[in-house]
Amino acid sequence: MNLQKYKTIHYPITYLGIVTLLLLFTGYACTGARDGQVTDTVFLPEIDGEWWQVAGNPDLGHLNTLEQQPVDFGIWQAADGSWQIWSCIRKTREDGNTRLFYRWESENLEDRNWKPMGIAMRADTTLGESPGGLQAPYVIKQNDRYLMFYGDWNNICLAESKDGKTFTRVVRDGSPRLFGDKKETNTRDPMLIYSDDLWYCYYTAHPDNDGAIYVRTSSDFFNWSESQRVCYGGSPGKGALWYAECPHVVEYTEGNFYLFRTYSYGNFQSGELLSTPKTNIYHSRDPSDFGIDTDQHLIHTLEIAAPEIIHKGDKWYVAALNEDLQGIRIARLKWIMQDD
Repeated sequence: MNLQKYKTIHYPITYLGIVTLLLLFTGYACTGARDGQVTDTVFLPEIDGEWWQVAGNPDLGHLNTLEQQPVDFGIWQAADGSWQIWSCIRKTREDGNTRLFYRWESENLEDRNWKPMGIAMRADTTLGESPGGLQAPYVIKQNDRYLMFYGDWNNICLAESKDGKTFTRVVRDGSPRLFGDKKETNTRDPMLIYSDDLWYCYYTAHPDNDGAIYVRTSSDFFNWSESQRVCYGGSPGKGALWYAECPHVVEYTEGNFYLFRTYSYGNFQSGELLSTPKTNIYHSRDPSDFGIDTDQHLIHTLEIAAPEIIHKGDKWYVAALNEDLQGIRIARLKWIMQDD
């Protein structure tokens, strides 16, 4: 399968400089796959240097409010090489659940203050989407198409594009819906990886206001397995919708999966940061199990919310929300071998 991915990281690292040489003396390889072997070495992701802002709180015209916030977003590279950000903007004057998608663009990933490109998508109630319910766009490139997975408040839906900028909903049986489950209320925040001939779609939902990370698998994007909880409870807690949000999974070395799970957006009021955002990172050799009611797989915590991991060339980046929820920022990311 000819696959390119700009947010989901599935490719193993091929070179880590001096660290690689040191690990070879101990019988390990940073690539995670030397002569067919898979290493058990665990790496910790760390912010590497200063953040730079790429998107602010956009002008929505007649839909503006003083309370609006850019939240869950996606970043990818379009067919012409430009970089795209689509973010869910919440607490707007949009009908219903107040949410819509806004777009920014830049020629270079490391540019600051990307160009605002306007409102990109609004809910289509004629196709069964909830009014103002658009959430968390996520894009992969599959052959000559860009596929966008997004939430419509209750379902995970699909749109497609040739250029990676303008998307059209993929309508089957009168709806762009791929899956949803009444007991998994507010199904949202999809992201995908490809492993062992299957697509894994991670997402979040909060039945009875009890947030958890789920996964479903598919070989064709349209026929999906039953849902399975992959991360729930543990030290972040349970019994609230925000305790398990914004899942993002990286296969940094072959057979070693890392789940980023946001459990706090932080608290920023009157220009003062009262509490920091929090995202836990879990490590597992099984992409469908990062721990239920346990911290067994927990390896690290970063003070960020809604992260997206980007791998371009030999560089790694992390994008996250600003602490005041008034924009989106990017920083370099480095992976450090965990101490014994």
